[in-house]
Amino acid sequence: MQTASFEGILKTIFYFIAFYYVFKFLARVFLPILMKKAVQKASENFQQQSNQSFQNRSDSSAPDMQSASKNADPRETKKIGEYVDYEEIE
Repeated sequence: MQTASFEGILKTIFYFIAFYYVFKFLARVFLPILMKKAVQKASENFQQQSNQSFQNRSDSSAPDMQSASKNADPRETKKIGEYVDYEEIE
């Protein structure tokens, strides 16, 4: 059976501390670069989606405006009651 030596424990603790500070340093250097690239990519994806949405909306509404109103939500076309305009009598 092997037992742990005092020097081995100190060496392990030293490696953990060294790894921690190296990782912390590398994170400070590379994390802002990675975050900047991620934000740029998300911005590009958002712009592409908004452009596609705008093109689809303009392409579908331009040829025939009447068909768009026919395909509207059926709840909007139902008349449930009459509109009554009340005037105040003095």
